[in-house]
Amino acid sequence: MKTLTSKILAPLAVALAIGLAGAAPANAQACLDNRQIQEAVASGQIMSLDAVLAAAGIDRRAKIINVAVCDEGGRLVYHIGVLEASGAAQNLVLPAQ
Repeated sequence: MKTLTSKILAPLAVALAIGLAGAAPANAQACLDNRQIQEAVASGQIMSLDAVLAAAGIDRRAKIINVAVCDEGGRLVYHIGVLEASGAAQNLVLPAQ
């Protein structure tokens, strides 16, 4: 029984992981690449990641797992995966401007 369960659950877990990886950010219309993010920060179009995290009160000890800057309805937002020092994980959507 354990082997059958493993044979069924393992592919299901892989499919779920692949599906979730492509799901975020779900509402994004267009996301900037790394070069575009750097240019937008340098030109003052958006705040730096550090400034956004500080404004949101995110602990400096938190580990940033992933970052994307995306256009959502004409405004740029940061999508940030954060692992807090306590071990809690969260996905944040914060204004970039």
